[in-house]
Amino acid sequence: METLNLFIRSIFIDNMVFAFFFGMCSYIAVSKSVKTALGLGAAVTFVMLMTVPLNYLINQYVLAPNALADGVDLSFLSFIVFIAVIAAFTQLVEMVVERFSPTLYNQLGIFLPLIAVNCAIMGGCLFMQQKVEAGAITSFGQSVVYGLGSGLGWWLAIVMMAAIRERTTYSKIPAALKGPGIAFIITGLMGMAFMIFSGIKL
Repeated sequence: METLNLFIRSIFIDNMVFAFFFGMCSYIAVSKSVKTALGLGAAVTFVMLMTVPLNYLINQYVLAPNALADGVDLSFLSFIVFIAVIAAFTQLVEMVVERFSPTLYNQLGIFLPLIAVNCAIMGGCLFMQQKVEAGAITSFGQSVVYGLGSGLGWWLAIVMMAAIRERTTYSKIPAALKGPGIAFIITGLMGMAFMIFSGIKL
């Protein structure tokens, strides 16, 4: 039951976009069409699903105090190690997308390699570390669930945003708000809507 609660919280209550506004650069830039948003969302979810559990193992068995030996604390290397793992998987995703879907690769452009510096993924790894210390994540399986849920939450957010922005092309929007302006307003309203989930007790 705790694992299910963790999964639901990571998607809706602790949504990386609407609760913490992480990953906003690629979220705003790539959410102009649903097709592109689906592709980037899948890529981010895959990278998060792979990196959060892997960083959990590294954190538990290498970086944590007394993990390697008594008196040895390598936790100060967390940022560097987490970023290295994320960058490695991002490179893998970029090569796979380029090989099997050149059209999507061209549509995503520079934002595909920018997954490596997507703060939503780094945030997921750092929040995982905090949840381990707080006792909310106690096993490798729960870290997998948290990584998957966080990725799906970001995917849900960008696809919803893309669907709304596609509709706004037929709306009369003031010239000063067209593009990123209306996107930020919509994101703020969606964030307020998602605050409803914060009242749910799990």
